[in-house]
Amino acid sequence: MEVDALPHVDEHATAVAAGVDEVWRALTETLDRAYSRPGWARYARLVGCADRTAAGPRPLAVGSVFPGFRVVGAVPGGELVLRGSHRFSAYAFVFRLDELAPGRTRLRAETRAVFPGPAGAVYRLLVIGSGGHAAGVRRLLAGIRRRAE
Repeated sequence: MEVDALPHVDEHATAVAAGVDEVWRALTETLDRAYSRPGWARYARLVGCADRTAAGPRPLAVGSVFPGFRVVGAVPGGELVLRGSHRFSAYAFVFRLDELAPGRTRLRAETRAVFPGPAGAVYRLLVIGSGGHAAGVRRLLAGIRRRAE
């Protein structure tokens, strides 16, 4: 399923006191580090993610892989598109950088996903309905902001 065909789940944003190049670097480094940790790799195996190990080019670019995600689109300083799937969901994470002013960038994180079947519905309730996903994305954005600033 194409990224645009996936239903919109949510979007979170933060303003960063740094230029788009600094935010891009912080975004790619933070994602690579956060999702390549052993705990995340164990979770990716547990839910049956298609991508379970880090591989491909670094810094992140189209073709890079880390547990749970594959980079399917990358426009440095503009947009990073991650795609993944597991037993309970097919999903995408789209990061967009908007220059607000010189040295000031808005970083947006959009989640798109489908949760097929009864097991998918339960998974959605546990991850999205609980607020856990939103809290995790806000924490991720705050970490990216700190690294960039």
